[in-house]
Amino acid sequence: MSDCLFCGIVAGEVPAEVVYEDGQVVVFKDINPKARVHLLTVPRIHLASLEDLESQHDELVGYMIRLQSRLAREQGLEQGFRTIINTGRGGGQVIFHLHIHLLGGPKLSTF
Repeated sequence: MSDCLFCGIVAGEVPAEVVYEDGQVVVFKDINPKARVHLLTVPRIHLASLEDLESQHDELVGYMIRLQSRLAREQGLEQGFRTIINTGRGGGQVIFHLHIHLLGGPKLSTF
């Protein structure tokens, strides 16, 4: 999608501080972090939100979820971390490209 910010980052057309990438995902630092560590994991394919997932995406989403523990360890989050997937405007989603927020560090707020 030409107007999707995250598709631009995946394509290398929009700058981002990438911390990990492979054939399925790109992981980069959030430009407006809410914690010491705040990473976004996005699939290389455009999926607007969880609502767009179909059975063919099961492996990709499972991979994205499992990757969060590895990323957290690499970022030094030994005491734990939080993952968030906002879905739809009512769920707080601002950029309509599926993404997982990984947050951690001292003084992480509680709900």
